[in-house]
Amino acid sequence: MFDSGFGGLTVLRSLREVLPELDYLYLGDSARTPYGTRGFDVVHQFTLEAVEMLFDAGCPLIVLACNTASSRALRTIQQQHLPAHRPDRRVLGVVRPSVEALAGLPPGALPGVTVPSMAEGVVAILGTQGTVASDSYRIELAHLAPGLRLLQQACPMWVPLVESGETVGAGPDWFLHRYLDPLLDRPQPPDRILLACTHYPVLMPGIRQIVPPGIEVLSQGPIVAGRLHDWLIRHPEMDERLSRGGGCEFWTTDDSSRFDELGGRLMGQSIRSTKVHIPCG
Repeated sequence: MFDSGFGGLTVLRSLREVLPELDYLYLGDSARTPYGTRGFDVVHQFTLEAVEMLFDAGCPLIVLACNTASSRALRTIQQQHLPAHRPDRRVLGVVRPSVEALAGLPPGALPGVTVPSMAEGVVAILGTQGTVASDSYRIELAHLAPGLRLLQQACPMWVPLVESGETVGAGPDWFLHRYLDPLLDRPQPPDRILLACTHYPVLMPGIRQIVPPGIEVLSQGPIVAGRLHDWLIRHPEMDERLSRGGGCEFWTTDDSSRFDELGGRLMGQSIRSTKVHIPCG
């Protein structure tokens, strides 16, 4: 699993709950976070470097937990890099399964297949500037559930808050209201809100205090875990290649002690990481 920092640990925690028998290697590029404010080419290059590092470590399947990487780099890696250089490997992202869940669709839904209760209405995503600018969620939703209207709100300060461990208090609350209020103070607020960044569930207690109970707030950890389980059932050729020792290894490009402290909170257990350097392409 690859993420720009700590946020992907919220997905990894869910994966280990659903698929505890698998072996996991997590790479967090905290030294170069945040990705959300960087340009397309930079995000693509950083993501490709990380993917190749994990491939060299023996990973047959990589999940890009980072929404910015999924939005800006995944398609090119899948369509161009893998066929030419790694035809026996797979890279999956979080955008498609998240859109399926946002629209109330079953895993692996085909374009045009909708659930009546969510065939029309308003939904929203909260994401980084890079994710919103990519328009990936709007494009996917238009294919899968064209009757839904999507609102997109960039929250550029939320990742720095999580990465710094500043998630409670007057400061974080101010930034929560700054990005949530424009969605909620509308004539027709969204029926569902997707936290389209794996860092954001850390802020869920404060988010739920602001968002009315009648609005569903979705986190990507349970979504990705459940739909990866379904994907592996539909792709037994990859499922058979995954090692099953129940192990979990953590790599970070920044200070390992800081990663262990903050990462341990997200995982709900003590962790020990190794500081690594991602070779530049």
